[in-house]
This record gives sequence, C-alpha cells and structure tokens, in this order.
Amino acid sequence: MGGIKVSFLVLCGVFSSLCEGQEAPGILWDPAHRLSWSDFKALPPADSQVAATTASGIAYSFSAMEEGREMKVDWSVASYFYPESSWYRPELANANILSHEQLHFDISELFARRMREKIRGFRFTSEVKAEMRAIYNETIEEMREFQRRYDAETNYSRAEDKQREWNRMIAESLKITRD
Repeated sequence: MGGIKVSFLVLCGVFSSLCEGQEAPGILWDPAHRLSWSDFKALPPADSQVAATTASGIAYSFSAMEEGREMKVDWSVASYFYPESSWYRPELANANILSHEQLHFDISELFARRMREKIRGFRFTSEVKAEMRAIYNETIEEMREFQRRYDAETNYSRAEDKQREWNRMIAESLKITRD
C-alpha cells in the first residue's frame, strides 16, 4: 500500500481542572522557568472570588506514514502555560498561591511525560488518528482527576503543609529542585 501521511496538532488547556482547547501555544514547560505573577496576563472575572487561575495543558502533534504493514509515526507532546487565559488578583496574591499555580503547570508536564511513555509503548495501526486521540483522552482524564485531587488535598493552597508535601512529591516526580 502507498504511503499515507497524516499530520495533526491538538492542544488542551486545563482551567481549574477543566479541559478546553487553545488556539496557540503559550509558555513551554521548562524546569528552569518558574512562573511569576507577570506571566498571568488575563483579567480576573469580576464575579469570581478566586485568587488565581492557571491555564495549562498538553499539546501533541504527529505525522504518520504507512510503510508496508507498519505505521511509522513521528510525534511530539509538550505542556504549556497559557498567559492570556491565566489571571490573578494582586490583592490576594502571595508566594504560597503562586507555588500552587506553578504546580498546576508542573502537573501538566508530569502528564505530558506519561503520555509520551504511553505513545512510546504503542504499536500504531492505520487507525493512528483514533489511537493517538484515545491515548490523549485517557491521559487528559487522568490529569483532570489528579488536578482535582491536588486542589482538594491542598484546599486550593490554603493547607500549606499539604501544599509543601505536593510540591516535594511533584518535584521528585519531575526530578527538579526547588528553593
């Protein structure tokens, strides 16, 4: 069978544990870049009492070519922070809340890594688009649940001891050091 080449780019943002599409990538996750309040560009909603919201998520792209009976897939998976959809209230902002918001972004990276592992171990067929989407959907659902658990256990950063525990756990998972 002749070569079939398919290319796709999918982006997903997490807003308070909800998934929504984004039009363009924002800040690519990098262990050397820690968020600062200046990264949060959106205006807070007038009717919200929340201190801050981080929009972050996973993006993937791939192209596939069928060679004989095998599907050759080139792919990439990345996590992004979306400044234009992230906001904070300066009067409520503090270092603990920023740490909480940073961890939402770090969790996106953790699940981007998990998605990469799933893809590495997958043998794609001519249904690569559906297979990639299934891996993505499974990863996003796992990430949503993890983000919900994080917010619940830390009481949205108010349980400072739990927040520090989560900071250490995620840093260890990502093998990054924090001050």
